[in-house]
Amino acid sequence: MAHKEVTAVLGEYTNAKGEVKKRYQKIGAIIDTKHGPMLKLDVIPLKWEGYAYINEPFDEKAPRSQRQAPQNDGFPDDIPF
Repeated sequence: MAHKEVTAVLGEYTNAKGEVKKRYQKIGAIIDTKHGPMLKLDVIPLKWEGYAYINEPFDEKAPRSQRQAPQNDGFPDDIPF
């Protein structure tokens, strides 16, 4: 059964090089069912803006160079203000 991971940005941290990075947490999954895609939320973060990324499942065994982080900040680019 194919599925996607749902992740949210829950804050920021500074790494050892002094770079500010976003802190992500998996909050659920989208699963294909016979009636169509279904969203399963495992957690609802307290300090969450409501935006989430839909990504391929995270492969812990893959080398870091092959892992992909979300490409945008999670906000739509077409907001008219």
